[in-house]
Amino acid sequence: MTTRRFFNEELQQLKLEVEGLAEDTKNVLSTSVDALYNSDLKTAQRIIDEDHVYNEKEQHINDSALIMIAKQQPVASDLRRLIAAIKISSDLERMADHGKNIAKATLFLGDDHPISVHPTIRKMMENAVSMVDIATKGYHNEDISFAKLLAEKDDKVDELYGQVTKDLLELTANNPDQIQYIMQTAYTARYIERFADHLTNIGESILYLVKGVSYDLNE
Repeated sequence: MTTRRFFNEELQQLKLEVEGLAEDTKNVLSTSVDALYNSDLKTAQRIIDEDHVYNEKEQHINDSALIMIAKQQPVASDLRRLIAAIKISSDLERMADHGKNIAKATLFLGDDHPISVHPTIRKMMENAVSMVDIATKGYHNEDISFAKLLAEKDDKVDELYGQVTKDLLELTANNPDQIQYIMQTAYTARYIERFADHLTNIGESILYLVKGVSYDLNE
């Protein structure tokens, strides 16, 4: 096997690992939000216990990319592919952390809390999950059109977050005795909003990968 062919296979394997981590983060978010609505403390605890898995996957991706840079000394598009893998895996690991934080909020609320979880939180989650699919396709195909879609979807998540925040502030004013519970759902909405923000970062990494120039999708 030629050195170039071996390097290409390593690049492809690295891409598959990044895409696998993206799928993991999507599952963490959807599962944590389901656990929140269902007061499923067992599932919430499992999400927290499994967080180290995603940290280890990110570290493996980073180590693999750095070894490839050191051994192969790639330039141009190949170097950008390796840098993008490192940057994207970092965002994905942080996204998994936000899912873990939602699970922690679920444990705090317990299985007998006095409030209903705001229905728009699920809508936020569904939009964020769709963003993961968009980001994965953009990364896999090295297609910047998907990156631009992420900015549009992020605006929608921000809009929903604004609605949730407004409603929860009003609920807090009328139910001061329940503020600690209401704030946990507010935190959850914030975690999803941050999850989506990381996906715009991934969109920027895709743009860098393809164009070789840094962009700010939040402008």
